[in-house]
Amino acid sequence: MNAPLLQALHPLDAPPAPPGWNHAELADLIGAASCTPAAVLVPVLGGAEPALLFTRRTEQLRHHAGQVAFPGGRIEAADADAVAAALRESEEEIGLARSAVRPLGYLDCFETISGFCVTPVVAAVAAGTPLRLQPGEVAEVFEVPLGFFLDRANLHTRQIDFRGRPREVFEFRHGGHTIWGATAGILVNLLRRMGQL
Repeated sequence: MNAPLLQALHPLDAPPAPPGWNHAELADLIGAASCTPAAVLVPVLGGAEPALLFTRRTEQLRHHAGQVAFPGGRIEAADADAVAAALRESEEEIGLARSAVRPLGYLDCFETISGFCVTPVVAAVAAGTPLRLQPGEVAEVFEVPLGFFLDRANLHTRQIDFRGRPREVFEFRHGGHTIWGATAGILVNLLRRMGQL
């Protein structure tokens, strides 16, 4: 496993607490209301060159249709913690068996304009692990080499309009996919914690 990546993580026994690292940027957009806890799995596929695994959501979903995301969702009352929620959601969305996942640690919490505070759980997944996509939620899964994100030339920003206000968002483009929004924000946090930004 990539040593700088491992050193960038919060340990499993010391999960990060809200607010998100981007809280100040969103304070005027989401107000002071507490965010809904959520978790995503950031799967790192082993091999000669580590790669990250992403999903592309189906076009039929009410929220974030067609967007690239890490598997994950709201932390439910029955979930012991963010790790349990991320593993459950990954199993539901892409059929990733919990036995094939080795949690490594956490990135900083990230707040979304839709009112969630997301805890990213970084985990090692063996390359070639069989997956079974939930067709109502996930259109495809794809891999992007970690080295792609470590090249600063691949990080872009663009302006969007949100509730009548301009907002700058991060964006990566790889193999016909555009990775932006919360997913790109989580990646930027990873790169900063690795000392790459």
